Amino acid sequence: MTQRYDFDLFTIGAGSGGVAASRRAGSYGARVAICEARRVGGTCVLRGCVPKKLLVYASHVRDEIEDARGFGWTIGEAHLDWGKLIEAKNKELDRLNGIYVRMLRDSGVEIVEGRARLVDEHTVDVGGKRITANHILIATGSYPVRPDIPGADLGICSDQALDLPSLPKRALIVGGGYIAVEFAGILSAAGVEVTLLVRGDNILRGFDADVRSTLSEEMRKRGVNILCETLMRSVERENDCMSVRLAGGEILETDLILFATGRVPCTTGLGLEETGVKLNERGAIVVDASSRTSVPSIFAVGDVTDRINLTPVAIAEGRAVAESLFNNNPMQADHENVPSAVFSNPPVGSVGLSEGEARRKYGKIVVYRARFRPMKHTLSGREERTMMKLVVERSSGRVLGAHMVGPDAPEIIQGVAIAIKCGATKRQFDATIGIHPTAAEEFVTMRDPVPEPEADPLDQE
Repeated sequence: MTQRYDFDLFTIGAGSGGVAASRRAGSYGARVAICEARRVGGTCVLRGCVPKKLLVYASHVRDEIEDARGFGWTIGEAHLDWGKLIEAKNKELDRLNGIYVRMLRDSGVEIVEGRARLVDEHTVDVGGKRITANHILIATGSYPVRPDIPGADLGICSDQALDLPSLPKRALIVGGGYIAVEFAGILSAAGVEVTLLVRGDNILRGFDADVRSTLSEEMRKRGVNILCETLMRSVERENDCMSVRLAGGEILETDLILFATGRVPCTTGLGLEETGVKLNERGAIVVDASSRTSVPSIFAVGDVTDRINLTPVAIAEGRAVAESLFNNNPMQADHENVPSAVFSNPPVGSVGLSEGEARRKYGKIVVYRARFRPMKHTLSGREERTMMKLVVERSSGRVLGAHMVGPDAPEIIQGVAIAIKCGATKRQFDATIGIHPTAAEEFVTMRDPVPEPEADPLDQE
């Protein structure tokens, strides 16, 4: 490693990907600095996955209290103190921020506070100070966007939703992706009247069709009003509420509007184009399989590259960069069969190809699907059903995808993902003894394939 530069690696952005790369590089003896304009931890730890999951846990308590009666428990009146929940959540985020700072320093990584801008392929400017590095890593993530309509500034995005000072009586959530359905579950369980406004034909575009239909049905059972194929035209404030005009001329009144209408890469103001770093039409940094940009000394990982925008993927990409540059161990993050979860109510777990994707890629497939009432609810009385599904290549018997909607779906799919990553076949699934009684055993007991659909399943995803 040459000493011509101030650092061997300078990372812009202290989120999950940037921290993972910097810590690992530092552990290999590299001279590393990481720059962050906000708090260390990034979107996942401070403004996304972690705080959201804490609120999801809180939302489950309502179900547990309701279900308890079926098991013979008598529980008095319960009340959610939203302010106390937010206070507890923020205390945990402060703790995690401190842990991240300590982990970086323990790895020998210097933390630089401020906003960085590229000057050239080896130089960044932070608050007027020039810093040089042999390699530069960009891990600035993404940020939420609002639709371009009159009155959009009257609504909030997911960042603000995690810090609501109090709960509204009514909430309109615009969007049908995972952020939208997760907040719909949180707010609905907290007693808010929730309406979900979806531009497409159903929620969770891109997920398996059975996942989409099952989750939307279960959400409606829980009182969430889902309006599909609906567009918003404008927002106005009227007295103590907001008036929302839809494309068809209808008017909706609500107390809170949450825009969950997508995120875009944080690339503005970084000096990328002036330095020669190529961006795509969405403003994401274009990289090769090794996360290298069009400028050989500059790399990028995580949401800023708009590949698979998941925290564990960003971490894997960051670690691969550190291994390749500083441990003489060339690596590339594997983007095949990445499992994912939606912490909706009920939750979703998914890995591999959806039915539609499998038909497009392989043509002849076999689908196995189970729908059942979870054992717990035979006593709780809750009318909730779980859906589990396997997508199998007909010729080889290899399991191409596994999907689940129901309690513990993310926990169950994580284990199934290992089997799919290893190329397991349906015969091997069948040969595996199930754990009884569990919902997870259904993945190894499904025997009868689903009849071939009359309608084209490709039109449903």
